[in-house]
Amino acid sequence: MALISNGSTIFDAGAMSAGFGGSMTFIKKLTASGSGTLNFVDGASSVVLDNTYKEYLFTFNNIHPASSNSYFQFNMSTDSGSNYNVAKTTTWFQVYHAENGSFNGLGYNTSRDLAQGTGYQDISTTMTTNNDLSLSGEMKLFNPSSTTFVKHFIIRANHMTDNPASNDAHCAGYGNTTSAVDAISFRMDTGNIDAGDICLYGIA
Repeated sequence: MALISNGSTIFDAGAMSAGFGGSMTFIKKLTASGSGTLNFVDGASSVVLDNTYKEYLFTFNNIHPASSNSYFQFNMSTDSGSNYNVAKTTTWFQVYHAENGSFNGLGYNTSRDLAQGTGYQDISTTMTTNNDLSLSGEMKLFNPSSTTFVKHFIIRANHMTDNPASNDAHCAGYGNTTSAVDAISFRMDTGNIDAGDICLYGIA
C-alpha cells in the first residue's frame, strides 16, 4: 500500500520515495571500558566528521561512570583533537521524578550552562557507580565543517540518579567558531567511563 499526498507518492511498499527525507549512515562505534575519553576525530580510525554530511548524530547507550559524583560531558576541537576548547554558549534544563514519587520538578539549571565557556559542557547531572545506574540519549551536531556559521548542537539524555530518580536532561547551544569542527570528545568530569558505547551516524 502506498502513501500518497497531493498527488506525490511518499511511501510505497515500505520504501520512501526519492526526495523525501534522508538516510542515516553508521560511521563509528566506540565502546568504553575504563576509558578516560571517547574521542571521534575526523580521518582517524575510520571516523568521518567533515562536509560529507550536514548533520551528525551521536547516540549514548548505557554510559556508566567509574567514579561517584561525576558528570558526563563533551567538548569540540578545531585542530583534530590537539585541543578541546571551543567556546560554547548553551542552555540547560531538566525534568526529574523520583521512583517513590517523593519529589519531582522541571527547571532551568544555571550551574550547567555556559556563556562563552571553553571547558567541557555537562550532559548529565551527578551520576554514581550504582550497578544499575546509566545514561542513554543522543546529541545532534549540525554542519560542523562550515567555515561561515557557528556550530549548533542539541542534546537530550536520560539518566538514573542515586536517589533513585529519572532525570531527563536537555542541553542546546552552539560552538562559537567559524572554523571547521573536526573532533568531538566525551568524558566523565571525574574518573573514567566505566562502560557503555557511543555511536556516530551521518544524516544525508
